[in-house]
Amino acid sequence: MARSRTPKEPWPRQRAGLAALLRDHVRILRDTGRFAAERIGTSLLVWLLVGIALALPAGLYLLQVNLTALTADWEGRPGLSVYFELGAPEASVTALAERLRADPAVADVTVISAEQALEEFRGQAELGDALELLDHNPLPASLRAVLKPGADADALDAVAKAAADADAVDEVVVERAWLERVSQVTRVVTRLALMLAVLFGLGAVLITATSVRLAIEARLEEVRVMKLVGASQSQMRRPFLYFGAFYGLGGGLVAAMLISLGLLIIEAPLSELVGSYGREPVLAGFDLGFVGTLFAAALVLGVAGALIAVRQRLASLEIS
Repeated sequence: MARSRTPKEPWPRQRAGLAALLRDHVRILRDTGRFAAERIGTSLLVWLLVGIALALPAGLYLLQVNLTALTADWEGRPGLSVYFELGAPEASVTALAERLRADPAVADVTVISAEQALEEFRGQAELGDALELLDHNPLPASLRAVLKPGADADALDAVAKAAADADAVDEVVVERAWLERVSQVTRVVTRLALMLAVLFGLGAVLITATSVRLAIEARLEEVRVMKLVGASQSQMRRPFLYFGAFYGLGGGLVAAMLISLGLLIIEAPLSELVGSYGREPVLAGFDLGFVGTLFAAALVLGVAGALIAVRQRLASLEIS
């Protein structure tokens, strides 16, 4: 009795080694670049859309980081300004300054005499000729007290009350309202950035999914041939996942360029604003870590969109 033989496969299966797998990835990467270059207009449009979707929440994140950095040195260190009556005795000014310096909650006290205030006003307001017409100094003496780190609102109120009860004091201005407002704005910007990150992230996924779906339709016959010869699902998905990664990384590059352009545009007014508070204008957050995170997020969104498109299309693929 003749022994039955198993028919040989037309294409014997071979174990793919690491080198073969690497060559396959390099080939797919090369094909992806060639396919995208042939449709450069579409690629640029997808990059721009994904870049805008990423730049808006990322820009708000940078704004939140810089607002936090702007108030970090002052956080827990509010202060107050004390304005004396015109012609207040120097002894009253010195006495209040010494009393505030002795307060355990106060870190520093700066006294500005009426003469110093007049000289500073002349230099800044350019009204030297007009001030020369006055027969007396219209500016009062003042002092500014800064609290120690960790001082709370009760300590600030106590210091302000002590200053208001002193002799020859005309007005006490507590300098914490702007800090509270900046903190409130920071919280609003943070929540807005999170909301836009979710919405625009979803938009970036949909944009990439639509673009990859068009790429699948353009190479549909090739995919059918791959399925006909027994290619696995991962082999059929792999080229289009590269498309998603390509679109995502391109969008990340565009987002980084848009954010850089935005920072250049606002650099001058931001320097004037921060300089008015006696601070050095240093932009925080836009560093290698931020750019790396931006590209990583773009890559994940691009691959996620491609995966959605590939699963939907390959599930309904029929070989005729």
